Amino acid sequence: MSTIRKRSWVLPSGETKTAWQVDYRDQSGKRRSKQFARKKDAEAWTVTALSEVQRGVHTADSTSLTVTQAANLYLDAVRGMDREPTTIAAYDQHVRLHILPLIGGTKLSQLTAPKVEALFDAWLRDLSRPMAVRVLRTFKAILTHAQKKGNVAQNVALAVTPPRQKRAKPKVRPPSKRLLKDILLAAAESDDLMGRAIVELAIMSGMRASEIRGLAWSALDLKRGRVTVKQRADAKGVLGPPKSEAGHRVVPLPKSLIGTLRKWKLACPAHEADLVFPSKKGKTLSHGVMMRVHVDPIVASANAATKGVHVFRHAAASLWIERGLNAKRVQRLMGHNSIQVTFDTYGHLFDEAEKDEHLANEIEAAIFADAT
Repeated sequence: MSTIRKRSWVLPSGETKTAWQVDYRDQSGKRRSKQFARKKDAEAWTVTALSEVQRGVHTADSTSLTVTQAANLYLDAVRGMDREPTTIAAYDQHVRLHILPLIGGTKLSQLTAPKVEALFDAWLRDLSRPMAVRVLRTFKAILTHAQKKGNVAQNVALAVTPPRQKRAKPKVRPPSKRLLKDILLAAAESDDLMGRAIVELAIMSGMRASEIRGLAWSALDLKRGRVTVKQRADAKGVLGPPKSEAGHRVVPLPKSLIGTLRKWKLACPAHEADLVFPSKKGKTLSHGVMMRVHVDPIVASANAATKGVHVFRHAAASLWIERGLNAKRVQRLMGHNSIQVTFDTYGHLFDEAEKDEHLANEIEAAIFADAT
């Protein structure tokens, strides 16, 4: 039940003010009220509010947090979850630069799906589409956290879904085998044994740069020729488990790489961290130093334009596919969360491998046909 009544009062200056006040009870039975300058605004709001009360999703303005308050509570919660510093920094950037300047002072109770839709449109105008989508995702997470804490009865942002944008995903083109051979020869001729080991491991295991930086000697079984990926180093050098359960995996290593790792183990300076590739101080090697000091000089000496360790990861996947490994096996070796990720990234390579096999069979059939 609700009532709408006109009320008047006198200010200390003697001026008389009037307003239309809505008195109602929320879903918990508590009496609430809200004032409007015009009767039709009060009537329109009452219809919406009573509908929300009936559905149990109403939040009174008088008890509602602002977006700024909810965002700060969410960021505090994320910091307490022991998330990676880079992840926390990204959320903080979304909030500080893109959310609060536009809607920080708005109360959660005043948010509607159309308002969030307009907010997302504003982000699309000012930001790249991927960044706008990430900011929207953070905004949804803020409201979900507020809802779980009882600070808002519903997450209206969930109704806002960016339309799918159909576009061709660039095909991964790994380095040619000729280029990989040149890089491996350059690594073998390099005076930097640590750099050689890093480059060979990246090409032949498909490990991520963070996994190589976090690799411990205890994870290497040189006798059986395999590496167990169970640790990685984040952007600040903090060691922890792989990002996902799929990241935990065992990858076989070729004999040539095992030989290089054995040599490096004898030459590796003693340190307490047990890291395969430590810094000069025996700590976690930074990504920048790994590339600038150890990887880039070897790649440059091979006259290759390849940059980054991730391209070597693609090289490993392409070589496995060429050798006939099925998609499920490649998925496990690469540490992908799902087979769909593997197909999205390397599906065209599987197609090409099947075509090559078909062509080989056609040649064989042609030879025998001519012989009869």
